[in-house]
Amino acid sequence: MNDLAIPAYDPATLVRSETYIIGAPAALVWDIILDMPRYGEWNPFCVKADCTLELGAPMHMVLSNYTMPGETFPNVEHICALVPHRLISWELRSEDSIYPARRDQVIEALGPARCRYYSTDAFLGPNAPHVMYFCGAWVKRAFDDTGRALKARAEAMYAAS
Repeated sequence: MNDLAIPAYDPATLVRSETYIIGAPAALVWDIILDMPRYGEWNPFCVKADCTLELGAPMHMVLSNYTMPGETFPNVEHICALVPHRLISWELRSEDSIYPARRDQVIEALGPARCRYYSTDAFLGPNAPHVMYFCGAWVKRAFDDTGRALKARAEAMYAAS
């Protein structure tokens, strides 16, 4: 995936969602991911998102708190990669936090009406092993929930079109 500008990560501090085969075009899945005002309609983890989608722009999110069910928390990261219909990434930069990380959402077209989706979160810096220990399991759950919900939304939208 070097053409997607995804850096090499330490596998010990990388969370990866399940891989989802989605019965819908990659372009539709991309459009759903970029339609941030509608995240609350389908995304169980990121219930609110706002961003201009320019490189370096802040990504303002409200996330479900998987350690305290029913609660949410604000989070701000920054767009660090955009490859139309294939990749969107945002990061918590080391200058903003002692817990830097980068999230990559990858879409791979498998034909005109089928694609593959998965998401990763790489915990970075000297605190990465601690973040992985304390947060890795709930981040994995959150990303799997998001992937399942994205698949359901994309397939329903495609079937209705």
